[in-house]
Amino acid sequence: MKHVHLIIVYFFILFFSNCVTTKVFNDLEARYAVVKREKNNFEKSKDSIQKIADQTRIDQRITLTQLARSRDSVAKNLQNLKILQHEFDLLKQNSESIIQNRIEENNQLLREIAIKKTELEQRTDRITQLEQSIEEQKKALTALKEKLKTALLNFDGKGLTVEQRNGKVYVSMENKLLFQSGSWNVEAKGKLALRELANVLAENPDINILIEGHTDNVPLTPIGAITNNWDLSTKRATAVVSILLENNRVLPQNITAAGRSEYLPIASNQEAEGRAANRRIEVILSPSIEEFTELLQSNN
Repeated sequence: MKHVHLIIVYFFILFFSNCVTTKVFNDLEARYAVVKREKNNFEKSKDSIQKIADQTRIDQRITLTQLARSRDSVAKNLQNLKILQHEFDLLKQNSESIIQNRIEENNQLLREIAIKKTELEQRTDRITQLEQSIEEQKKALTALKEKLKTALLNFDGKGLTVEQRNGKVYVSMENKLLFQSGSWNVEAKGKLALRELANVLAENPDINILIEGHTDNVPLTPIGAITNNWDLSTKRATAVVSILLENNRVLPQNITAAGRSEYLPIASNQEAEGRAANRRIEVILSPSIEEFTELLQSNN
């Protein structure tokens, strides 16, 4: 710029001093035109550079703004990542604790199942033993019934029957075989039957023996110490016990005597034949339940 001003000043000095020639003037004019064009180009370049600088400053501000936002976003994401990592660590700890608890619970359950399985196997074995014992008792009772029938064969059809029902053997003897009316003294024929019965019972010491005395429903006229059918049925039952115990191999502790009076009839008391059937002694033979009781208790 400084050179341009000097040239212009110099031009005017020469012009006004009339010391310049036409050629010189033309050269100066040409050189002025060149300088002017250069000036215009410079001005244009300056404007262009200014625009570029302004745009650069704008772009810089935008970039700085975006960079600040990115930095904030990264910081926020890092914070969120820390929070997530902490939550994950807590979840992992809780999960491991829960899994460990579940493992302990499952192991405890498996131990309990193993115990229950063992108990079930033991109970199954006991039930099998119980079933075997019951089957053996049934066979033994059947054999006992057959022995009794054989031993008492001479009294068959004479008021004596042998039956097996409800897991027991029933030897029923009508009073006509054993007693006179209103008496509890056993007749000779009845004693023979009872002694044969005692011989079979002596061979079966594991059998429980229940002697029941029964009457009809006809009221009893008091005779001496006998006041009613209860007394009569009881005395007849104990009289049978006395005959059985004449055999010293029959165990007294296996025997129970009971008077049932008129309250368990097996026939109608409306007819003489029915009343005769109701007046009876029943010897009820059943296997000892001690073995069954022990097996059942061992299942508890």
